[in-house]
Amino acid sequence: MFRTALRNVLAHKARLLMTVLAVMLGVAFVSGTLVFTDTLSQAFRNQSAKSYDDVAVAVTSTADRDDPRQAPGLSERTRQKIGALDGVASATGRVSGFAGVPDKDGKLIGLGWSNKGTNFAPGKDGKDPAYDFTEGAGPVGAGQVALDEDTAAKGGYKVGDPVRVATNGPVKEYRLAGVFTTEDGAVSAGGSLILFDTEAAQRLYLKPGYFQEITVGADRGADASKILDAVQPLVGKDAEARTGQALADEQARMIESGLSSLNKLLLGFAGIALFVGVFLISNTFTMLVAQRTKELALMRAVGASRKQITRSVLAEAGVVGLVASAVGFGLGVLLALGLRSGMAAFDMKMPEGPLVLTATPVVSAFAVGVLITMLAAWLPGRRAAKIPPVAAMSSVHAVATTKSLVVRNSIGAAITALGAAGIIAGAGSGGDEGRMLIGAGAFLTLIGVIVLIPLLSRPVIALVRPVLKASGVAGKLAGQNAVRNPRRTGATASALAIGLTLVTGLSVLGVTVGTALDKMTVDQIKADYMITMAAGAGGGLDGTALTALEKTPGVTAVSPQQAGYLEIEGDFTSASGVTPGDIEKVLNLHLVGGSFASLGQGQVAVADETADEQGWKVGDSLPVTFGDKKKGTLKVGAIYEESEFTSPIVLDAKILTAHDAMPYIPQIYVKTDGGESAAHEKALVQALGDNPAITVMDHKDIRDAFGGQINLMLNIMYGLLAMALIIAILGVVNTLAMSVFERQQEIGMLRAIGLDRRRVKRMVRLEAVVISLFGAVVGIGLGAFLGWALGETVRSSLPGYALVLPWDRIGIFLVLAGLVGVLAAMWPARSAARLNMLNAIKAE
Repeated sequence: MFRTALRNVLAHKARLLMTVLAVMLGVAFVSGTLVFTDTLSQAFRNQSAKSYDDVAVAVTSTADRDDPRQAPGLSERTRQKIGALDGVASATGRVSGFAGVPDKDGKLIGLGWSNKGTNFAPGKDGKDPAYDFTEGAGPVGAGQVALDEDTAAKGGYKVGDPVRVATNGPVKEYRLAGVFTTEDGAVSAGGSLILFDTEAAQRLYLKPGYFQEITVGADRGADASKILDAVQPLVGKDAEARTGQALADEQARMIESGLSSLNKLLLGFAGIALFVGVFLISNTFTMLVAQRTKELALMRAVGASRKQITRSVLAEAGVVGLVASAVGFGLGVLLALGLRSGMAAFDMKMPEGPLVLTATPVVSAFAVGVLITMLAAWLPGRRAAKIPPVAAMSSVHAVATTKSLVVRNSIGAAITALGAAGIIAGAGSGGDEGRMLIGAGAFLTLIGVIVLIPLLSRPVIALVRPVLKASGVAGKLAGQNAVRNPRRTGATASALAIGLTLVTGLSVLGVTVGTALDKMTVDQIKADYMITMAAGAGGGLDGTALTALEKTPGVTAVSPQQAGYLEIEGDFTSASGVTPGDIEKVLNLHLVGGSFASLGQGQVAVADETADEQGWKVGDSLPVTFGDKKKGTLKVGAIYEESEFTSPIVLDAKILTAHDAMPYIPQIYVKTDGGESAAHEKALVQALGDNPAITVMDHKDIRDAFGGQINLMLNIMYGLLAMALIIAILGVVNTLAMSVFERQQEIGMLRAIGLDRRRVKRMVRLEAVVISLFGAVVGIGLGAFLGWALGETVRSSLPGYALVLPWDRIGIFLVLAGLVGVLAAMWPARSAARLNMLNAIKAE
């Protein structure tokens, strides 16, 4: 039976090609993901281990820098004491924070969050073991810096050049003393590393004489654990000491954890692609079995049992799965290499290292490919075994009985109803629990609709039959062919329906949330500009930026959104420090009671929801504890409608600053005379010292900042779902090609009675378009339902939320579905038109 199965595979190579492609693509996605994440993980682990090679013990300060009663870090005296211990070769103090430099166009080099500045800490030999200088030397004195090799190359900097360096304060100019290479993670992540003289770095990031970290190097043969025991009593309770090996292990675990999310996301989309592929595989084997009924009947007649027939079909599927898995694994390795190279396009570097090929992706690739193929072929194989020999030998195909169709439709309706109930319940629950219910309901609904889809095909396709009739005989025949075998049409359309369900659901949710965010920014921000640090660049704007903006010509109102917190009656509440008198000009805050003028008198404004929850009213006095632990009393002077752009408590920024040694200002809002203009924007940029780390955003930029991430996410999701849609397209091609082969005699008869080649092609193309549009309509309907349900779970956190159906995108999806049908029909239509009518009429 195995030899028979192998012979059948070789005899139907062309008809199994699409199945091989579908399995191959799914396996490539799975194996490529696993190889890529294994390679990435190993490269980062190796780098982590290498960066701690010379570190016996590392001491990290845990002191609260805002508490004046504590030292801000590890002192120079502590470093010297550690350096004097037995077995210690070196004790190097480190201090770091955000620092960035511009390229030739004035744009920040790096990604903001991966731009770092630290101190150059030479030993007795004048070298810092963490950095190898390729040009020049380390910085000496407050006026020098050194740059990593990649940053220097990107910015076109040479030793001796002036370099403008952005930190959380004003931009300063330094002279480039040297260029170096390093294993530092900031550089490996595509960012930049700037070295300062130690005293200069301490003034920038901490306080003269103090460090955030001390790394301890050991003498040859010294025991790191003994050094750790000796170090711990010296550093006190406000610091943590660990061995370098422990830190390397912890960093490796963090890398594993970080990559696991990426791994799960990519494997999730691979699973969707394989799920779609199941329908293509099942459809292929169903049609192959139908075309070989005589052959299977003859095998039954000469003694083959039902189990042997089923095993024969499964063996064919196993061979196909094996071949597809082997090719798919090779393609997956190439995909992993492509992903690795593609990271460079996003300025994301990864450490050097070989491609890692472990047993896991190999076993997973073959297990997934073979099992998925055999699972999809099991039902067709089971049906093949049930065909009575006499009926099969007389070419009477096994037609689904009324009872089987009733059972199928009843099961499908029950599963769909259960899934829809779960989705509706999840939409009503909201939050993470609601989204989990929606996810489970969506899965059940998809399964139910797939079971029901043959039943749905007749009424849905009937809606377009009048349009098809307008295309003449070819259109009428296409409509009849599309509903002739509802199971086959349904299985083909299911693949497209699944893909478009996910795409449409994401689109509805993304457009709805994006519109709500856009409306929120338009309605609530009256300012012409919002000033922020570049994404991830440091801890916020410096107070000098606020002063500079207030003095800028053309500026009529400036208010920071200074972040802080207050402890009131034992509860911590976030607070926004603003400029009294200007805050109402830059933000649209709706007053409920009291007056915003009270902010200038040292009083606070409270959001209405917080006031209701706490029972506060205008005129109440609130006992507060500030960030520096000092106590005071603040009076409620106003109550306003809760806003997404302020904290629940708003007060004069001067009050917060008086109790905060390092104020955190994430945004500054600016109103200008006459509104937005190129002149105003230029004036603001110049007032801020042309700082590449500071972003000046107009209204459009603000809207993009809040809504742009949604579009980026959608584009990424579209790209990942493209694999499932490609497999769905292969399914349409395969169904049509095999259907043409199956209907050779019919097509020959049509040609003989006058249907010319042009109309034969049109008939096949229209049939493909009808099936594709049927799948698209089902998918778009389900996707819109899912998008609505998911949107309901975030409604409470988005003021002004309202469902938006993206009709333009839905129209595009329908047009693309029709185009898919036309393209998928090209090869089958050409094959049908080229059939020799006499040979076709003789075909059995």
